[in-house]
Amino acid sequence: MEAGPSLNPPRQLGYATELPKTLSMMSIMGMSFAIMAFSWKANGAQTMYITLVNGQAVTILWGWVLVSLISLCIAASLAEICAVFPTAGGVYYWSAILSTPKYAPVVSFIDGWMTLVGNWTVTLSINFSGAQLILSAITIYNEDFVPNEWQSILCFWAVMIIAALVNVFGSKYLDLINKICIYWTAASVVIILVTVLAMCDNKRSAEFVFSHYDASKSGYPSGWSFFVGLLQAAYTLTGYGMVAAMCEEVQNPEREVPKAMVLSVVAAGLTGIVYLIPILFVLPDIPHLLDFSQPIGILFKQVTRSSAGGFGLLFLILGILFFAGVGALTAASRCTYAFARDGAIPGHGLWKQVNHKFDVPLWAIVLSTVVDCLLGCIYFGSSAAFNSFTGVATICLSTSYCVPVLVCLIRGRKAVKNSPFSLGRFGPFINSVCIIWIVFAVVIFCMPVSLPVTASSMNYASVVFAGFAAVSAIWYLVHARKNFKGPMMMEVEDVVMSEEASHDQTSKS
Repeated sequence: MEAGPSLNPPRQLGYATELPKTLSMMSIMGMSFAIMAFSWKANGAQTMYITLVNGQAVTILWGWVLVSLISLCIAASLAEICAVFPTAGGVYYWSAILSTPKYAPVVSFIDGWMTLVGNWTVTLSINFSGAQLILSAITIYNEDFVPNEWQSILCFWAVMIIAALVNVFGSKYLDLINKICIYWTAASVVIILVTVLAMCDNKRSAEFVFSHYDASKSGYPSGWSFFVGLLQAAYTLTGYGMVAAMCEEVQNPEREVPKAMVLSVVAAGLTGIVYLIPILFVLPDIPHLLDFSQPIGILFKQVTRSSAGGFGLLFLILGILFFAGVGALTAASRCTYAFARDGAIPGHGLWKQVNHKFDVPLWAIVLSTVVDCLLGCIYFGSSAAFNSFTGVATICLSTSYCVPVLVCLIRGRKAVKNSPFSLGRFGPFINSVCIIWIVFAVVIFCMPVSLPVTASSMNYASVVFAGFAAVSAIWYLVHARKNFKGPMMMEVEDVVMSEEASHDQTSKS
């Protein structure tokens, strides 16, 4: 990438430094990788169900490759902007500072709420899926066990509380925790792959793994079913943008955070392929797998022909659950803190406070945890709740990523001309791929997983999204319309001029 001058964050971007700079590039990369790694390694719950119904092997493998390449374009587009404006506000701050002064407040307000909801629902879906994974350990020993709603919700609340406690009382160890995640995940991949390949007697053919396509159970036209099945991969590859909220806790964030964002996608994409191909080779009877809400444990049991062996492999994934749940809540709380800091959330005076005993935004962690725990209660009304969580998370985060990239592209990419992480002459093409995909993705991720649609199989992502949109719209009309002026920032023209002046001075030197 082309080098360029950098800003001195975060004070130059309008904020005083309140959080300690204790995180490294490896730590941020580990956090982003953990959020993505849990999804593709667990590969259970409704995400695996989606791909098995909508295409099976082709959708699982080649859908992953396609979405990985597109996600790399999105991550690179965000990294280029992040290198110029490294602040915890992330995409909503970028949307404001890249827009004209007239539209900056409303654009940043809309994008901020999409970012906030996306962070909350990603955390929710990861920990809800993790709770189901924990309960699925029981089905390894008793396949007749089916957890009821109360068991699922109580386990989910326990997972959320553990993640919150680690974020508060273990904040000084977050750097170490995120680094350990990388090694744990790498070791888990090797152990699982060696075990399943060595112990499976009845392996699938290479033809099945690389070319089998069966969308007959989806009810959709064959070609369209493939795109509906991309939700699994697209949901998995969303964590890279969330870590922008950690900018103010990293030394030299203008260099380290963009690298972490892109490298985490590369790592997740490659390790995902390495993991998925052997899993497809040992994939047991598909109709039997679809009988379970979390089929990965049963898959391990059948491959190893042992309940203990199945649980041992599942335990490795439960470790990744810990890293992913903690990391997702960390990112969500920092996003909450940053948005509250600019007065965009009801009760912002409380949520923006930093507890200096623990050096964390304590009340932002509490709010994020409580919101997710309450949203989890949707499960009492519909077993399709997890579909809505994954759909809303993917839609909100993808859309929030699209806004600053679109504004930057429309305005001629002047603000990122001298970015330390410049995309150079490929920038317009990469940005365009990012925007086109996100617009298309919003449509397909509101689709039901299969047809015909019933109350329990309906994709409620659009309903949940509309609910949050209504809350934000009411708050904007009642309060923010007159009081929210956007994030504290410099005008983009001033940023561009100062960067060009600095670049000219550097060239003369």
